[in-house]
Amino acid sequence: MNEERKVAGIYIRVSTEDQAREGFSLGEQEEKLKALCKYKEYKIYKVYKDAGISAKDMEHRPAFQQMLEDMRIGKINYIVAYKLDRVTRSVSTYESWRR
Repeated sequence: MNEERKVAGIYIRVSTEDQAREGFSLGEQEEKLKALCKYKEYKIYKVYKDAGISAKDMEHRPAFQQMLEDMRIGKINYIVAYKLDRVTRSVSTYESWRR
Protein backbone atom coordinates (compact mmCIF):
# COMPACT_ATOMS: atom_id res chain seq x y z
CA MET A 1 0.00 0.00 0.00
CA ASN A 2 1.32 3.46 -0.91
CA GLU A 3 0.97 5.84 2.05
CA GLU A 4 0.05 9.44 1.24
CA ARG A 5 2.70 12.06 1.94
CA LYS A 6 1.33 14.43 4.59
CA VAL A 7 3.19 17.73 4.39
CA ALA A 8 1.42 20.75 5.86
CA GLY A 9 1.73 24.47 5.57
CA ILE A 10 0.44 26.19 8.69
CA TYR A 11 -1.29 29.49 7.91
CA ILE A 12 -1.77 32.03 10.70
CA ARG A 13 -3.14 35.54 10.43
CA VAL A 14 -4.40 38.34 12.65
CA SER A 15 -6.00 41.54 11.46
CA THR A 16 -6.67 43.46 14.68
CA GLU A 17 -5.47 43.76 18.25
CA ASP A 18 -8.92 42.61 19.35
CA GLN A 19 -8.27 39.16 17.92
CA ALA A 20 -5.03 38.90 19.86
CA ARG A 21 -6.90 39.74 23.06
CA GLU A 22 -9.59 37.14 22.28
CA GLY A 23 -7.19 34.23 21.86
CA PHE A 24 -6.37 34.57 18.18
CA SER A 25 -2.79 35.83 18.52
CA LEU A 26 -0.22 34.54 16.04
CA GLY A 27 1.60 32.70 18.83
CA GLU A 28 -1.52 30.97 20.11
CA GLN A 29 -2.62 29.96 16.62
CA GLU A 30 0.84 28.58 15.82
CA GLU A 31 1.08 26.61 19.06
CA LYS A 32 -2.35 24.98 18.61
CA LEU A 33 -1.78 24.19 14.95
CA LYS A 34 1.62 22.63 15.56
CA ALA A 35 0.01 20.39 18.18
CA LEU A 36 -2.74 19.45 15.71
CA CYS A 37 -0.15 18.56 13.04
CA LYS A 38 1.72 16.40 15.51
CA TYR A 39 -1.52 14.61 16.43
CA LYS A 40 -2.44 14.10 12.74
CA GLU A 41 1.16 13.06 11.94
CA TYR A 42 1.63 15.85 9.39
CA LYS A 43 5.16 16.98 8.65
CA ILE A 44 5.27 20.79 8.90
CA TYR A 45 7.00 22.34 5.92
CA LYS A 46 6.62 25.96 7.02
CA VAL A 47 4.55 28.36 9.13
CA TYR A 48 3.16 31.18 6.96
CA LYS A 49 2.36 34.37 8.92
CA ASP A 50 0.42 37.44 7.84
CA ALA A 51 0.03 40.02 10.61
CA GLY A 52 -2.34 42.96 10.47
CA ILE A 53 -3.88 41.99 7.13
CA SER A 54 -7.58 41.47 6.37
CA ALA A 55 -8.80 38.19 4.90
CA LYS A 56 -10.75 40.17 2.28
CA ASP A 57 -7.63 40.84 0.23
CA MET A 58 -5.89 37.61 -0.78
CA GLU A 59 -3.62 39.27 -3.33
CA HIS A 60 -1.86 41.49 -0.77
CA ARG A 61 -1.03 38.79 1.77
CA PRO A 62 2.58 37.81 1.02
CA ALA A 63 2.71 34.73 3.24
CA PHE A 64 -0.60 33.48 1.88
CA GLN A 65 0.59 33.91 -1.70
CA GLN A 66 3.83 32.06 -0.92
CA MET A 67 1.84 29.23 0.66
CA LEU A 68 -0.33 28.90 -2.46
CA GLU A 69 2.77 28.81 -4.65
CA ASP A 70 4.35 26.16 -2.43
CA MET A 71 1.19 24.09 -2.79
CA ARG A 72 1.16 24.55 -6.58
CA ILE A 73 4.73 23.27 -6.90
CA GLY A 74 4.17 20.35 -4.54
CA LYS A 75 6.06 21.40 -1.42
CA ILE A 76 2.89 21.04 0.68
CA ASN A 77 -0.34 19.11 0.22
CA TYR A 78 -2.26 20.29 3.29
CA ILE A 79 -3.10 23.77 4.56
CA VAL A 80 -3.82 23.95 8.27
CA ALA A 81 -5.48 27.05 9.75
CA TYR A 82 -7.06 27.88 13.09
CA LYS A 83 -10.42 28.76 11.52
CA LEU A 84 -11.63 29.18 7.94
CA ASP A 85 -11.89 32.95 8.50
CA ARG A 86 -8.10 33.08 8.94
CA VAL A 87 -7.86 32.04 5.28
CA THR A 88 -10.90 33.72 3.70
CA ARG A 89 -14.06 35.59 4.62
CA SER A 90 -16.06 34.11 1.76
CA VAL A 91 -16.42 30.50 0.67
CA SER A 92 -16.98 31.71 -2.91
CA THR A 93 -13.62 33.51 -2.79
CA TYR A 94 -12.06 30.30 -1.49
CA GLU A 95 -13.58 28.35 -4.38
CA SER A 96 -12.13 30.76 -6.96
CA TRP A 97 -8.46 30.40 -5.86
CA ARG A 98 -8.78 26.69 -5.19
CA ARG A 99 -9.29 25.89 -8.87
